[in-house]
Formats: sequence, structure tokens, C-alpha cells
Amino acid sequence: MAKIVYSLSGEGSGHSSRSREMITHLLKKGHTVKVASYDRGYRNLKDDFDVLEIEGFSIVSEDNKVSVGKTFLQNFTSIFDRYESINELKQKYFKEFKPDCVITDFEPMAAYLANELDVPLMTIDNQHRMRYMDFSYPLEWKADALFIENLIRVMIPRPCISLVTTFYFGKKRNDRTFLFPPILRQAVLDQKPTNGGYILVYATSEFKTLIDHIKTYKREKFIVYGFNIDKIEKNLIYKSFSREGFLNDLAGCRAVIATAGFTLMTESFYLGKPVLALPMKGQFEQVLNGLMLDDLKYGRSSLELKREDISAFLYDIPEYSDNLKSYDRKGNDAIKEMLDLMLANDCLVLNNFNEKRRTIFHVEEK
Repeated sequence: MAKIVYSLSGEGSGHSSRSREMITHLLKKGHTVKVASYDRGYRNLKDDFDVLEIEGFSIVSEDNKVSVGKTFLQNFTSIFDRYESINELKQKYFKEFKPDCVITDFEPMAAYLANELDVPLMTIDNQHRMRYMDFSYPLEWKADALFIENLIRVMIPRPCISLVTTFYFGKKRNDRTFLFPPILRQAVLDQKPTNGGYILVYATSEFKTLIDHIKTYKREKFIVYGFNIDKIEKNLIYKSFSREGFLNDLAGCRAVIATAGFTLMTESFYLGKPVLALPMKGQFEQVLNGLMLDDLKYGRSSLELKREDISAFLYDIPEYSDNLKSYDRKGNDAIKEMLDLMLANDCLVLNNFNEKRRTIFHVEEK
């Protein structure tokens, strides 16, 4: 059995949701797993796994737009803590634990240490589709696409294997990348969706423009999460967050209005719920999710959030629902089987890929 360092981004809840399923599978298979994360990733996993809290990168948003200044300030002020954190991670999880491999869900500290100490590095995330998978986009997004591709290269250097989750399948750019359907929580897989007629809304309390718009649709009923309050305001029912309560409301809704985060979108698709996606400005991944959503016709994307976009979405819900009947609902078995293959026989296959990666980069550096 393998000794594994599993690190994950703490930004949002999608990374921890995906990682929980993979870590649970690894432990059931008898592997020893040490987990490293921060923020929500740490809080969501610390009670169930052996988790080291590390420093990480966070994004600050206002009215569904990345605040560059506040994001820079928040991360710059923790730069010294980050230096101490990487030293602690190196000592406890690499020098003392001596892992056979590192798996990362878009967390750079463990990825850099894996490269420094020549430990095989595997990625399991949806971000690497923007580096290792072909996809189309309007010319106006070319600079953003190139920027995010290079950012991923800097964040997670030289993985020997990438297991990429995606709801849109493009051509792979190398033989070290494998594409899989999105990883879903078992609780999602177990749901029996119904149609309660209401629209589920998920947005942060800073996104006031959305609330101003949906208030005007008086014939619609909206259940709203993200404001951390419990109250009824005419046709809006606000609910504070509960993992079970939110999932039940997702399974019972007619459609979803939310930011264009990968996890909620793919859970919605699995349950047959059309999505009005509101990409966060400054996050190309969310823009890309919206473009793919439009292409597949599982819903609609609105970057500027105009009232007419909401109206058009509500009108077209029956068409989107019909399109989602053909959505591929395979679950998590395929990616688990690939993970088992990589780790079998003392990580034989993974080590072979790592040796191949070493050779490639040695030649490139010459």
C-alpha cells in the first residue's frame, strides 16, 4: 500500500467535496493518506481525516467580480506565514512521512515540494482541462485563456499524471492526461430529483444586483442561499447554509441560478436541473464553464447579468430540461479505477510515468 500526501485548494468548497470522495476511496483501499489544506478545505475535512492546516491563496470578490486590490492585499499580508507553512509541510509530510507520491487538487505548496524532492506528482482537478484539453472560445478571451494556462503551469509544475474532471470533453494534448466525468458526492448520487417548481439561487451576500433583479419576478418562488440568514421576503425565501438542506433543495428545484462554479453546475446537471450561470468577472474558468454551458444547451450564461437574460432563461427551462435527459450520469467509478491502477504494485504505473516525465524535462532543459 502507498503512503500519499493529498493536498487541496481551500478556495470554495468544490475542491474539498471532490477530495473527500477520493481520500475516502484511498483509505478504504488501505493506503495511508496525509491531507494538507487551508480555509474551507481544512474546515470541511479536519474532523474526518488527518489534515495539516497550511497557508493558501484566497480570492476576494465584490458584486460577483474579483477585487484585484483586496485579493493582493489579503495574500501579501500572509507571505511570512506562508514561508513558515511550507517549511512545516516539508518537515512533517515529506522528510518524516516520506510519501510514495503526492496527489494535489490545485494546491501549489505540495506540488513544488514534490518536484524539489522528486516525488511522483499526480493532479486530480478540473483546472487542468484549461492546460491539457482543447476547447473553443471567442477570440476576445484568447489573452485570458493563455494567462490561465500559464498560471496553472506555474501553480502546479510538472505533474507526471493528470486526472482531469470535465463535463465537456475536448481533445487531449498529451498522453499523460486522462479525462473523466465530474466527481460527485455520494449524497448527490443517492438523490432522487423532483420538481417543486421553485428556483434555487446560490450567491454571496456581496452580489446584490442579482437579488434586485429576481425580486421583480413576483410569480416565481426563489429559495436563496449564500446570505447566511433565515427569513421570508415576499417571493424570496432566504436560508442559512446546511449541506443536507441545500442538497435537498437542489434535488427538488425546477432550475438553478448561481455563479459559474464547476461543482454546483455539475451537481445540477446530474440531477437534471438547468442552470443560469453568472461567471465571476476576473475568473476565466467560470467564463469557460459558462461558454461550455451555452454550447451544450444545458442552460444559459450571463456575464453582465441583464434582466432579459433571466427572463430568457426562465422561458427556456423546458428546453434545457429536455436536453439534460441525455446527460452522461456515470458516477465516480472510472476515475477510481484509474487511481487504483496508478497506485497498484508500489505505484508501478505512476513511477513509470514519473520516469518518462523526468526524461522529457531533462531533454527540454538541455
